[in-house]
Formats: sequence, structure tokens, C-alpha cells
Amino acid sequence: MAKFNVVSVLLFMTLFLPVVACTEGRSEGQGAVFEKRPEIIEIRPQKPVKIKLKRNSNGNYSWELNGDNPEKVIETDGKLRKALEE
Repeated sequence: MAKFNVVSVLLFMTLFLPVVACTEGRSEGQGAVFEKRPEIIEIRPQKPVKIKLKRNSNGNYSWELNGDNPEKVIETDGKLRKALEE
């Protein structure tokens, strides 16, 4: 008889306690709150300008520039022209 009471108490605790533990801590109507921040959404990582440098049989150089930001492409082109003039 004592074994039956101990088993029934343990069974009751294993079934009842998880239900109480999962439901008591929450308040009604409140869930997780997520904020959308537009300044974070709009920021995209800057890809560097890719340079393909070519040299022809006469020893002259040419290059191809690829990138997302046209200002950076123009700036890189100017730096390459200045470096090859020296």
C-alpha cells in the first residue's frame, strides 16, 4: 500500500509540476516584442572594387573595374592611372 502511495505521488508530481511551471510565469497578452529598426535594414555591406589588370605584348597595361559603388570605381580608376604614370 505504501508503494502505491509513493508511486501515485511521484506520478502526480511528474505530470502536474511541468504544467504549472510552463504556465505560471507568463502574463496575459504579453508576448515577445520585436522592434524593426529601418536603419539596420537599409545598411548593406560594401563590396570592394575588383580589378582585373592586363598587360599586352607591347608592355602596356589595361584594366577592368567592377563594383557596386560607382564613386569607388571612379576613385580606384584615378588611383591606378596616377600609380602607372609614376
